Amino acid sequence: MTLENKTKFPLLVGDVGGTNARFGVVRGANARPASVRVYPCAEFPGIEQAIKAYLDSVDGERPKRAAIAVATAVTDDWVEMTNHVWRFSIEETRRALGLEQLVVLNDFTALAMALPQLIPADLRQVGGGEAVAGTPLALLGPGTGLGVSGLIPADGRWVPLQGEGGHVSFSPVGEQEIEILRILSRRYEHVSAERLLSGPGLVNLYQAHAVLEGVEALPCLPEEITSRGMAQTCVLCSAALESFCAILGTVAGNLTLTLGARGGLYIGGGIVPRLGDYLESSSFRRRFEQKGRFSDYLAAIPSFIIEAEYPALTGAAAFLLERERER
Repeated sequence: MTLENKTKFPLLVGDVGGTNARFGVVRGANARPASVRVYPCAEFPGIEQAIKAYLDSVDGERPKRAAIAVATAVTDDWVEMTNHVWRFSIEETRRALGLEQLVVLNDFTALAMALPQLIPADLRQVGGGEAVAGTPLALLGPGTGLGVSGLIPADGRWVPLQGEGGHVSFSPVGEQEIEILRILSRRYEHVSAERLLSGPGLVNLYQAHAVLEGVEALPCLPEEITSRGMAQTCVLCSAALESFCAILGTVAGNLTLTLGARGGLYIGGGIVPRLGDYLESSSFRRRFEQKGRFSDYLAAIPSFIIEAEYPALTGAAAFLLERERER
């Protein structure tokens, strides 16, 4: 019996971050999600209500199986969002929605599962050479938080990493970043990479540069810092965005070295894909390769910006189908 025959389609897939929840329907083993809708999380008291609203909006056969990616660690039945107030029981949610199966996984585990299915049009290469087939892939992405994952090849299939690498300790490079660490250490007991590489992290960097310059930081949203930094219409925003790209390069290089990811580094999330040419002209790639004796090793590894729309939905479906194959 083929996988297509064993699997009950359609499948409900979701990608729930700290700001938005995205849902779609997959109708076949090789199909990309259709009928995608995006909902602000703040409009619903919980994930159950958001999923119900989506299911009520979609015509056709109602899915009985679902894979929902969430921006937090998933270790047991009880799930608490890291950067949002939603918390829920997987089993109770399954019952309330009348589903036969509900799989909940980390959002960057889902995004990692999408990587082998991406086509050249879904990607933008920033530096490096050719990817080495059959070697690990590294993945990270700043958004509301900092997601980190990877794919490891094993026996002809891919094994996704399910971790929380965005919460590793921030490792400064140079005197300016050491001062930024000192400034943020007054506010946070633990200054993680996510405290700088995220939407709130951009604000932290903006405020830290204000302290370094001895000026007052005006209220500024992450998207304002990004747009003003790219346009170079604000000195503090430009400094914050350049620091962001440089620190991203360091963290990305660390991850790539740790995984031996000669298959490439992939960057997703909500911030970097919007930077366009800016990332290429920033310090990102120089800092990515700045690893002393292993600089040549990293220089050969390509880095890619994921420009595909809703790739984590594709990955959530792939994760569910991979479970089916293992049964």
